[in-house]
Amino acid sequence: MMRKLSPPWQVLELVAHRLEPESLATAACVCKSWSASLSSDHLWKPFCSAAYPSLSNLHPAAAPASVPYCKLYSLGRAAEKRRLQSPSKPDLSMDDLVFAVDVQNDRGCVATIVCPGAELKPDRNSVFRFDIGVESDNLVAFEELDSLKITWNVVLQGLKSVFTMMDCRGKGSFVLGLEGWFSKELPPPGCCSSGAASGLVSDLRLGLREGGSGKVVVEKISVGVLSIVSWRYVCIDDALRYLQHFLLPF
Repeated sequence: MMRKLSPPWQVLELVAHRLEPESLATAACVCKSWSASLSSDHLWKPFCSAAYPSLSNLHPAAAPASVPYCKLYSLGRAAEKRRLQSPSKPDLSMDDLVFAVDVQNDRGCVATIVCPGAELKPDRNSVFRFDIGVESDNLVAFEELDSLKITWNVVLQGLKSVFTMMDCRGKGSFVLGLEGWFSKELPPPGCCSSGAASGLVSDLRLGLREGGSGKVVVEKISVGVLSIVSWRYVCIDDALRYLQHFLLPF
């Protein structure tokens, strides 16, 4: 019975130039001799230079001499997969949250709401923006030019934790008979982020109607989270992933 012999390394070299990176990496796992032949820099440098030129340029300047081009290609490929993979589902859901909003002026309460997240209807585009009706017995007339104090808290069910989305005082941006608009930049998640920015803004709008005698009343409150980059509302999952940094213990 004839014993099967591995092909000489010269044959592997000839075949290797015709393989794609994935096939070349798989073949290099067959045995030590194949790994030594198929992991050489002259095979992997063209792949690395074509797919990840910045990493390839780092090789002679910053990478230790012991780091081969096949390793650089592997690092680039892994980074590319991490960038393209879908983010994990948030640990929070809207059912876990309660929205509490207070609107006050110097004369007292203008409007107040406490609304469980489970009762909020998502926007048709599934973004983190919600319209909340104000009960008629809470409608209080106020001067349009009043300096209002706006507080919006997101509460974890059972009062386990609270995160303040907005706490500001000012005149806002008013359009008579239409709406009043308030916004506040949100802090970055994490305790070691001094000087950093979250890139997010909490957004609160008062739906107004004329109440006579030059005054307006609040009949609806809209809340949401905007991205500073696109100035569009973020999706619900992105907002929940942000909130869980402040509401859930780690």
